[in-house]
Amino acid sequence: MNKKIKVILVDDHAVVRAGYKILLKNIDYINVIAEANTGEEAIILSKKFQPDVVVMDISLPGINGIEAIRRIIFANHAIKILVFTMHEEVVFVERALQAGAIGYMTKSTDPKLLSKAIKSISQGKKYIDDDLKKKMTYEHEHLREDNSLLSDLSAREFQIFCLLAEGNNTNDISRVLNISYKTVANYSYQIKNKLHASTVADIARIAIRHNIIKA
Repeated sequence: MNKKIKVILVDDHAVVRAGYKILLKNIDYINVIAEANTGEEAIILSKKFQPDVVVMDISLPGINGIEAIRRIIFANHAIKILVFTMHEEVVFVERALQAGAIGYMTKSTDPKLLSKAIKSISQGKKYIDDDLKKKMTYEHEHLREDNSLLSDLSAREFQIFCLLAEGNNTNDISRVLNISYKTVANYSYQIKNKLHASTVADIARIAIRHNIIKA
């Protein structure tokens, strides 16, 4: 490729980002132009540098990766997002793709495939690692009824569901997402109704059952 792919790396662990850079520094068609450790910073840097590809974790302080993906793509549809995360649950893959990502790979994948994934999505081709593809196929064929409750949540509801499950209260979520307390309270009510949950503890148990948070 004559033109280098401009890449921003987003992960809240500096050591992890350093590892990415080592992996990518000898790839002649990739140029890492910036790094971010929060979703908010990823949004700002994406607007400033207009990268070709953003490599992003989902678990980030403040705005999570799913919301950051949505905002980056809303501002510039030309930017391609590759999720690179520990989350292997199909629900996260689905939510990331719905938000606008076109690539998803887990950190348990051979790290040498990172450059291949970046190249693929920079050309507009969807990239999902093979183990996840198999898992998605299996769950769609066998486990959709069990996962249907979470599938019924809208993108914003799922985001707030995750924040509630992690122990954030309504004020915390209002501040992180920059929406009113009343809006968060309304979403929380809707989420509980859809999940047949009475308390935040019930929400946490559902999240643990679906491997969204660890017990």
